[in-house]
Amino acid sequence: MLRGLTTVTFFADDVPAAVAWYTQVFGAEPYFQRPVEGTPAYVEFRVGDYQHEFGILDNRFCPHPTGTTGGAVVYWAVDDVQAEFDRLIGLGATVHDEPTERGPGFTTASVVDPFGNVLGVMFNQHYLDVLGGRK
Repeated sequence: MLRGLTTVTFFADDVPAAVAWYTQVFGAEPYFQRPVEGTPAYVEFRVGDYQHEFGILDNRFCPHPTGTTGGAVVYWAVDDVQAEFDRLIGLGATVHDEPTERGPGFTTASVVDPFGNVLGVMFNQHYLDVLGGRK
């Protein structure tokens, strides 16, 4: 079951340049970076009143299915990534990115819906922490 929006991920060929630009846009530094071969491969900001997650991913690691260099994946919070991934495939979606643990408390997967859009699902501990703090 989809619980709510958790993370929006944009793609870039030049992650450091994208990070510099979005740092100015948000007026905040990223809180998380995952380097590959010494350069940032994925960088994430927390922005806004609810600390929504905004990520920038190097195109080399998860290309957009249309072959473009831009675009976005919106991730929906779920309790069980594998189960939701399997359910979406059963409904006619195709694999974009298999379920993968990205770090403690963060597992993602994405599919391409029958209309060519990328739909992401994520178990996100931060989402649950924010939700718990709102009770």
